[in-house]
Amino acid sequence: VQLQACGGGLVQAGNSLRLSCVVSGTIFSINDMSWYRQAPGKQRELVATITRGGSTNYADSVKGRFTISRDNRKNTAYLQMNSLKPEDTAVYYCRITIVGFSTPYWGQGTQVTVSS
Repeated sequence: VQLQACGGGLVQAGNSLRLSCVVSGTIFSINDMSWYRQAPGKQRELVATITRGGSTNYADSVKGRFTISRDNRKNTAYLQMNSLKPEDTAVYYCRITIVGFSTPYWGQGTQVTVSS
């Protein structure tokens, strides 16, 4: 199982970015799909999660600005990030869990930099 995250970049505050995470390999059923982020000198934190059924959960810091979605046919998760702030600067990682397996899978990360 491989996760390929893309869509990061350098943007000015107030602008938007859309991250994508494509999952490939032998997959029976993806359960949760999540985005985490890690800023320099800080611990990795959960940004948003979406269940297979479409239920979502967000960190308080991104509620109302970020939207997580998924396309189960394409095994892809998205993170639409609007009204970006400099404090959103971090490496963003996607993570999935697979039905019947306890070990999560992680992507390689994509850098998001927001300038003020």
